[in-house]
Amino acid sequence: MTESHTFQTRLLHNKHKFDSQTGAVSVPIQQASTFHQADFDNPGIYDYSRSGNPTRDALEETIAGLEGGSRGFAFASGMAAISTSFMLLSKGDHVVISEDVYGGTFRMIHDVLYRFGIDHTFVDMTDLHEVATAIQPNTKVLYIETPSNPLLNITDIQAVSKLAKANDCLTFVDNTFMTPALQRPLELGADLVLHSATKFIAGHSDVVAGLAVTNHPELSDQLSFLQNSFGSILGAHDCWLVLRGLKTLDCRLKQSSESAYKVATYLHGHPQVEEVYYPGFSSHPGASTHAYQSKGAGAVLSFRLKDEAEVRSFSQKIELPVFAVSLGAVESILSYPAKMSHAAMPEEERLKRGITDGLLRLSVGLENPDDLIKDFETGLAYVKARNNLSSVQSG
Repeated sequence: MTESHTFQTRLLHNKHKFDSQTGAVSVPIQQASTFHQADFDNPGIYDYSRSGNPTRDALEETIAGLEGGSRGFAFASGMAAISTSFMLLSKGDHVVISEDVYGGTFRMIHDVLYRFGIDHTFVDMTDLHEVATAIQPNTKVLYIETPSNPLLNITDIQAVSKLAKANDCLTFVDNTFMTPALQRPLELGADLVLHSATKFIAGHSDVVAGLAVTNHPELSDQLSFLQNSFGSILGAHDCWLVLRGLKTLDCRLKQSSESAYKVATYLHGHPQVEEVYYPGFSSHPGASTHAYQSKGAGAVLSFRLKDEAEVRSFSQKIELPVFAVSLGAVESILSYPAKMSHAAMPEEERLKRGITDGLLRLSVGLENPDDLIKDFETGLAYVKARNNLSSVQSG
């Protein structure tokens, strides 16, 4: 991959732009589960697809190059990537983690790792003093999501990474919302970058995948061992789907980000919307930090209505966004964190983090933003009408 080219060009022109044997302008899908060995004393590069597969290698090399890492790893899901990475830890270790992480990560930390004697402390990762105070002698990992899911809180990756190194810790960063198109944590000092490639990287709601990238040789060897041992690898066809999605990542994210800003601005000015969370606004907490460490605000925003009843009314009237789990697709996806992405989080913990019953998360797709705004106007007008009717009836 030629580093002199821009990111946009490198998505298309890299080592895997065509097959060296046939000239095919698409990475071959090597569907084989096993590989013939002509000489068992001198085995070939591949022996069994859990341990290595040519199509998976192509994806892993591509994402490593795009993130500025030395080695990439492809997993069966984003949570498989995260869970396998946590297997770097041992009994008695401790993790400091963003308090408002994705619900699946919360569940893994709180309900699974804890059973294996790995302790944790949830902190407001935007507060460096709080992070530093939470570090213990047995702390091994500082785990960041930035922007966080779903409140888009911003953590200073470089500052936390420096803090981690000073305390002999590793820094893991979930980069799902930004992708390497907008943010490259390894260049800011992080040790490991994680993705749910199901989202923006693949981008078409047709594959579940996870990725991890590091630039540390020792960490690479350990992750390679764990990937093979745990076995939650991404299949060849799914690897091909992610590679195909990557080719349009830059243009998709640019358009979706532009549209997200327009939709967020509309929502911010609507009397029915109590609050909008979007790092593209200068008033958003941490906006200056985000502007320093990333190349854009991204295509995800959250907004808060009064309560669950308003969410229910709103969702019944809108037509364009898919109302579903997930994000980062060509179609806009509206999600209800309280009962979707963060359903695994106990209500008390969820509310403590500001994930209220009126919060909605929107991943803006490739529709015309004016059509989305018109659709939302209909939904919010219905919410207002229902509220007025309730007021009249109660009066």
